[in-house]
Order: sequence, then C-alpha cells, then structure tokens
Amino acid sequence: MLRLEDVTVRFGGLVALKEVSFSLAAGEILGLVGPNGAGKTTLFNTISGLVRPRSGKILFEEREIGAMALHARARLGLGRTFQIPQPMHHLTVRENLTVAQVFGAGKSDPARIDEILQVMELTDHAERDAATELALQELKRLEIAKALATNPRLLLLDEVLAGLESQAKRRFIAKLRELHERYGLTIVIVEHDIETISTLCSRAVVLNFGQMIADGTPDEVFRNPAVVESYTGTADA
Repeated sequence: MLRLEDVTVRFGGLVALKEVSFSLAAGEILGLVGPNGAGKTTLFNTISGLVRPRSGKILFEEREIGAMALHARARLGLGRTFQIPQPMHHLTVRENLTVAQVFGAGKSDPARIDEILQVMELTDHAERDAATELALQELKRLEIAKALATNPRLLLLDEVLAGLESQAKRRFIAKLRELHERYGLTIVIVEHDIETISTLCSRAVVLNFGQMIADGTPDEVFRNPAVVESYTGTADA
C-alpha cells in the first residue's frame, strides 16, 4: 500500500530524515518508534504532504505522491492525526468532522458523520464547542474522528495515546483494533510505550537521528542492540 524509497528531508543544514526506505502492506498495523527527535513526526509530515522530501520517492498504492497537495493525498485515502489535538475553534464537534470530511473526501455525508460520532463515542458531545468543552480523552477521540471523516484507507496516528493513564490506554487500544477491523484500515502509529506497540502492532520500524535502524516484529526490534542503545545510551541495557 505504501512504499518509501530513500526518502531524505533537510531543514537547512539539518538532515531530518536520511534515505528512509520501507514498505507497508494493506491491513498492517505498524508501530513507528524512536527517541525524541528521531524524525517520526517529520516522516508523518512528509507522507501526508506538510513537508516535501529533498529526494526519494513516496508511493501510495503504486502512485507517486511526493509532490501532491495535502487535499489530493487525503482524497486518495491517506488520513492522519496530530500529536497535539487541533480542533477547529468556534466549531462544534459535528462541524469539525464536516469540515474535515469536505476537505478529505470532497463532499459532506451526514450519515457517515453520525456513524463516526457513534463509533468514537462522541454523539453526546456532537453539538459542543470542540475547542473549549472537551476533556483530553474526548479531544483525542475527536482527532481520530476527524481523520476517519476523510474516508481513509491508511491512517497515520501521531502519539494518540500520549498523556493517558493505563486504563484509558487499554480502552484506546481496543478502540483502534475495532476501527482496524470495522473499516479495513491500514495503520501506522507513533508511540513511545513499548507495551502498547507490542500489544497492538505486528511490526515496528525504529528511527534514530533520522535514519531507520530496525524493522521487524516488536520482539525482534526491542531486543535489537542498536535500538536499546538509541534509548538508553548502552547496548548492554
């Protein structure tokens, strides 16, 4: 479904991503992990269109998308969330979903909006101001709901579990599994918690200093000396 070939991103003299290559099959749930500053969000921004690569290719269902606008990528079926929830101010929860839907799908579908509100347990909050009247967990559910409103086939989730306590994380993991099954989604999730990646993902890719240093099952990856060293500073930890 998704293939990256030697993707490099530079910000001035800083190499944020260096020749990153991997592929993602339809239906996979892939964990994208690495220390702070490793390039994970930059990679999401590059795939979704916020950042243009200096070199390399990004192919979505064998179509080169590296030069496409954000809305064009969304309408191909690529959706994403942001690490810090970004509700549209002065709009209700329902209106947030409608705007996202028109941007990503090109049209409004109220029935689909109602379904997403129900699935994401936001129906009772539909007419609330999204920016001022939602708690953290509700904001995170809204962030996912906005992405779902664009009718994605590939969903990029940037630290949607950050800041949640253990029980809330478990509920979110169950919800992500439900979405994966219900909508046939392919998912890439950025997450620091090793237990979450091991529980949710069949595969993990690790970045460090903008380079890919491991790709395999969570068990293989988290036993990799290079990965251990990238987190702890010592390969013997």
